[in-house]
Amino acid sequence: MDTAEIEVFLVLAEELHFGRTAERLRIPQPRVSRLLAALERRAGGTLFERTSRRVRLTPLGQQLASQLRPAYAQLIAVLDDARARATEAVGVIRIGFSPTSSTGALTRLVEAFEARNPGCRAVLGAVSNLDPYTALRHGELDVLVNWLAVDEPDLTVGPVIDERDRVLAVASGDPLAARPSVSAEDLADREVALMTPPFPPALYDAIIPPRTPSGRPIRRTQPVHGIHELVALVARGQIVHPTASGIPMLVRDDIVLVPIEDMPPLPLGLIWCTAHDNARVQALAATARSLRRQAGPKEHARTENPASRARAAAPE
Repeated sequence: MDTAEIEVFLVLAEELHFGRTAERLRIPQPRVSRLLAALERRAGGTLFERTSRRVRLTPLGQQLASQLRPAYAQLIAVLDDARARATEAVGVIRIGFSPTSSTGALTRLVEAFEARNPGCRAVLGAVSNLDPYTALRHGELDVLVNWLAVDEPDLTVGPVIDERDRVLAVASGDPLAARPSVSAEDLADREVALMTPPFPPALYDAIIPPRTPSGRPIRRTQPVHGIHELVALVARGQIVHPTASGIPMLVRDDIVLVPIEDMPPLPLGLIWCTAHDNARVQALAATARSLRRQAGPKEHARTENPASRARAAAPE
């Protein structure tokens, strides 16, 4: 049932005047008549006796009014409560992360968010590296922490929480492992992972560009269906993988992380469905921006880069 019909009926039952009802509700008088007629059809009878001199409730109208008033008041109270909750950061916020985006920055963000919003509780959940957005779109998560390379019309890109230097993961016995750094041009001489759908195309291009800066194609030849499969291919020397520093699963004795000198840092941050935006998401985003401002420009310089650690651990 249209709540506008109920509202018109209850106001008219008080005013007993079509003109005053229209004025009170700030709608045209013909709309009052149309809404009342629609409600009378639903009720199956006449609700008002109307003459040229007065309007009064019929017995059916009196009964309906007495029953509708408490129900309508309760409905309005429920809607008011929902609106209040929609503008307050209270309740549970579900935050997704992938195995490669679970960093100390996420832990710091969650701790600061809960401290600033005592009515909220953050629940973390893992998502697939190769399919990061489906849980967001299905409403299973409120927000995702992932690399901010997004070209999806239904997703909002939020604030950055961290930036990671670019490194090339190579097998410890690979000739590139002995170099102090590599260039994006070096990728054209090697095979890299072929990420299969539903891996997001914009994210794919940001992590593994299709071409080098000079235009040489980068050979995406090895199909990969999971992050652990990718790590195994790197360790066995079948592919090299341009990635971000700070990914624990790549810090291994059989893998060396070589800095890529000419690729910009990869930003890590918040992503959410535009249609699912709410006060909790905005409070989390505000916390992220505040932490970023507090950290200042030196934060990126302080970010731990496992490349040097991995190289130091590698045998001479």
